[in-house]
Amino acid sequence: MNHSNLLVELFVEELPPKVLQKLGDAFAGVLFDQLAAQGLTSTGSRLTAYASPRRLAAHITEVAPQAADKAVSQKLMPATVGLTADGQATPALLKKLAALGADASAVAGLQRVHDGKADVLYFESTARGAQLTEGLQKALDEAIAKLPIPKVMRYQLQDGWTSVNFVRPAHGLVVLHGTQVLIGVKALGLTAGSATHGHRFEAAVDPVVIESADSYAQQLAEQGAVIASFAERRADIARQLQAAA
Repeated sequence: MNHSNLLVELFVEELPPKVLQKLGDAFAGVLFDQLAAQGLTSTGSRLTAYASPRRLAAHITEVAPQAADKAVSQKLMPATVGLTADGQATPALLKKLAALGADASAVAGLQRVHDGKADVLYFESTARGAQLTEGLQKALDEAIAKLPIPKVMRYQLQDGWTSVNFVRPAHGLVVLHGTQVLIGVKALGLTAGSATHGHRFEAAVDPVVIESADSYAQQLAEQGAVIASFAERRADIARQLQAAA
């Protein structure tokens, strides 16, 4: 399975400077944790958080296009409740199996496990691994919902009807898995693309079209005159102040 690096960026209006780093770390951290929980990352995956006055972003290495399938064991009911004396399924068991998408043919494959008190029936199945677009949508929704926003702003989208809540109005969403745009991902009324914006006055081009997840920081620096990393930008400011002093 081809694991590529993933980039997610929310381009917004100016964020509160005092909580910028906290917002960036929280956004990236929840994204990573949610993708990992769904089996879409690997043990070697690494997270880089980005936060500038007009963007929150995350770069995650080794992200799978689909999580691996996994075995699922579901406890049903005591064997005495689910089976008759001659081993036939009771209506209660058939109803439970139907709720799980199975029928009477699954009865023969049920596992009987003694839990210390009685035999219990278990249904063994295989859960299909999450697709990246589906899993990332869930992770992005969670990351936005859990942002430590000091004061929520409510604003109306361009359709004139829909309103959303966020720390500042959002104007762009970049989602790249390698060089591929995951166009099925949406957030705050925005659809994923590959175009973002650099500095308002000093950018060499506008918009900045990101070629791949790995070229994000370099393209922003060279074409957009923006240092995406909060830590690198702060270090550069400190260096310039020291030089001026």
